[in-house]
Amino acid sequence: MTEARNPCIGIYPGSFDPMTRGHEDICRRALEFVDKLIIAVAHTRTQKKAGLFSIPERVEMIRELFSDEPRVEVDEFDGLLVQYAQKRDATLIVRGLRAVSDFEYEFQMALMNRELWDRAETVFLAPDARYSFLSASLVREIASLGGDVSEFVAPSVLERLNRHYSRA
Repeated sequence: MTEARNPCIGIYPGSFDPMTRGHEDICRRALEFVDKLIIAVAHTRTQKKAGLFSIPERVEMIRELFSDEPRVEVDEFDGLLVQYAQKRDATLIVRGLRAVSDFEYEFQMALMNRELWDRAETVFLAPDARYSFLSASLVREIASLGGDVSEFVAPSVLERLNRHYSRA
């Protein structure tokens, strides 16, 4: 007799300001091994940068991007990630690593999260090589200076960037 397993719920936390093709790549690949993925937009930034889009705008953009995927839920959270994960019954934290420079910080956070809640496991995913250099802050900077970011973000995100910078 086989024992029923609990669904594997993963959380992909971040600021997603805006969500890039690299973020999308990580999400779609995480769906290969989770039953449900919660894309959690953080109110508290780990880096002190001014936000371009409001939290509700980011949530709306991400919902549009994943409207075709019923296993994706988009939410926002404030406070400690592990406390949010406990509330959502999610034991898997998905993090993207673009470069070796990301690893030290992400590894430290993964160990601290597990120290705070021993059921928290972190999975690190490298994005497709096409997106290994990509960050939301680079996209914001290029877009603010009038550069073409169309290959780095989804069309709906590009439309909002253009509107924000009055180039619609």
